[in-house]
Amino acid sequence: MTNTFRASTEDAGKRLDQYLAAHLDDVSRTRVQQLITEGKVLVNDAVAKASLRLRGSESIAVLEPASRPPLRAVAENIPLEIVYEDGDLAVINKPAGMLVHAGAGDAENERNRRTLVNALLHHFRSLSNVGGDLRPGIVHRLDKATSGLVIVAKNDSAHRSLAGQFSGRQVKKNYIALVHGWLKLDRDTISSSINRDRIRRIRMTTRRRGGREAITHYRVRERVASPFGKFSLLDVEIDTGRTHQIRVHLASLGHPVVGDTLYGAPRHLSVSSSQTAKSRPAKQIPEETLSLPRNFLHAASIQFDHPKSGARLEFVRPMPEELEIFLTALRSPRS
Repeated sequence: MTNTFRASTEDAGKRLDQYLAAHLDDVSRTRVQQLITEGKVLVNDAVAKASLRLRGSESIAVLEPASRPPLRAVAENIPLEIVYEDGDLAVINKPAGMLVHAGAGDAENERNRRTLVNALLHHFRSLSNVGGDLRPGIVHRLDKATSGLVIVAKNDSAHRSLAGQFSGRQVKKNYIALVHGWLKLDRDTISSSINRDRIRRIRMTTRRRGGREAITHYRVRERVASPFGKFSLLDVEIDTGRTHQIRVHLASLGHPVVGDTLYGAPRHLSVSSSQTAKSRPAKQIPEETLSLPRNFLHAASIQFDHPKSGARLEFVRPMPEELEIFLTALRSPRS
């Protein structure tokens, strides 16, 4: 099916992608740009660029349906650590590196594989439908690079009850985080509102007005003095669940989560071995490096009321092995 349009004089000066995003129903500008890049959009019978400025008389043809069919998650046999399960819910210890669910704007092969949802569909016979075909059972999320506890609803009644507890701030969520530097206070509350960054849309920020309320409490568990620098190991509790909340709040204090390059953490930690081999010329001294291919952020515990019985439930999971190994490496003196 081909959609055709005729640009008018009022459209003169508009970008091609901007024009089509406004004239195609329920189609994002990202999807329009994809169609243009794939050569599926012709202007006066010729392939054009998304940045083309219209003159106001062009014939524009979109050669395939602009809207993609709805995506349904599919079951995949992916191992899961199921911490708890009954007829209404399950609690999963999600590993870092796993998306909770696919993103609607991703490419077909990328957005519907190896997610927590794919694994859930394999392990459980039924999941709630409140979140739609792409997010069955998903009541809340963790970032891909964050590990820890996630609650999953098996039916719509449980889903609504749990969602109500989240919105009513009855769910207690505690995290362990390692950040760069030593925080000035041993404990504090960060209450800066959070909004999407105007320039880098994948980031959130505390620097824009009109953001959503966000409340994060932290307590310093340990201050680490290492040849790689100073670090603070924190216990973190959140009252709200905004996108990237802990990460952006701690980064706003100048203390990004270790491994979180999106919010300013270095990709590699380095220390010159001159600290332990001062007798050799500096040029001959190799540099020691340490890196963490994930964020040092772990959802360690969660408390909530069972949606049917009302009993208060609490689940705890320790830091995964890769975080323990990294922390031990930081604490170890260089020789």
